[in-house]
Amino acid sequence: MTNVGSYVLRGFLEGPRLKRLQYLRRIFVAYLTRRTSHLTFWHEVPEINTRFRPNELGEYYMTFFSKADYPGEYDGKGVPLLNYHGKIGLQYNPIAIAQYSLGNFNLYRLTRDSNRLQSFLGVAEWLVTNLERNTKGIWVWNHNFDFEYRTPLKAPWYSALAQGQGISVLVRAYQETNCPSYLETATRAFESFKIGVDQGGVTYVDENGNTWFEEYIVNPPTHILNGFIWAVWGVYDYFLATGSTVAEKLFGQAIQTLAANLSHYDVGFWSLYEQSNTRLKMLASPFYHNLHIVQLRILYRLTGEGIFRRYAEKWEEYRQSTLKRTAALFYKVIFKLCYY
Repeated sequence: MTNVGSYVLRGFLEGPRLKRLQYLRRIFVAYLTRRTSHLTFWHEVPEINTRFRPNELGEYYMTFFSKADYPGEYDGKGVPLLNYHGKIGLQYNPIAIAQYSLGNFNLYRLTRDSNRLQSFLGVAEWLVTNLERNTKGIWVWNHNFDFEYRTPLKAPWYSALAQGQGISVLVRAYQETNCPSYLETATRAFESFKIGVDQGGVTYVDENGNTWFEEYIVNPPTHILNGFIWAVWGVYDYFLATGSTVAEKLFGQAIQTLAANLSHYDVGFWSLYEQSNTRLKMLASPFYHNLHIVQLRILYRLTGEGIFRRYAEKWEEYRQSTLKRTAALFYKVIFKLCYY
């Protein structure tokens, strides 16, 4: 049997069979049926908002227009709920809630539709109400459901991505309304970026002095690329809103980390989703590969750093190649079978 075949077989046989069956059943419903699921929200075509301006706290950097018109379920106050199906079911996801809000903010700025403003501010209120202290006493937005990652995430878990995008919502809500509770909550949430993951924060400094913002708080850290970049934008927005020298420094350190490590996310035919610390590397899905390209183009506009444009162009060339797309998809399937 080939090494790849051995990995596939081992992936099916290792771990509790019942949990694996439940996971596969839930994923089948999400990926292979037309039922509304969490993927209905996440898999919007990534799109740059060409109306944003560097060094200005205005419209958000991606449009999120489809997310603003999410066709799934909402609670009684108009806050979106994601349907993960299976044992997880309907859940509040702070990241999705923030992106829904940012999409409505962009549409409000574009159309001046008061309903869009109401949707944006309604979610900002949810973020104010639901920020809470974790077990280390740090203010976070928790995910209150277990989630299947290679190192399973046990509720309640928190994320630099949620922290960053929640901040991006709240500083815009403060700018729009001058209501102090929005900025006060954003400031509490920003504290998590000043604190290491071992102390309840979301920041990890590696042995080379690189500063990372971790989407999933696991050990060893996996440095998920898209989540890191979105979190970086939250730090940047907090700096624009407050002039915080700490935020400015953290943003600069994170940009240096990205510039120094982008080569580690390039496998010669596709981009990596994360630094997986596994024998097989975790390639990005086609959706996340496209997202990486959009994020890098935005980073180039924000910073002027040529390395972001170069990798965006390089990864776009990969995307345009049928052979490389096919190879990436096959590799991704093998990885999932082996490690999930």
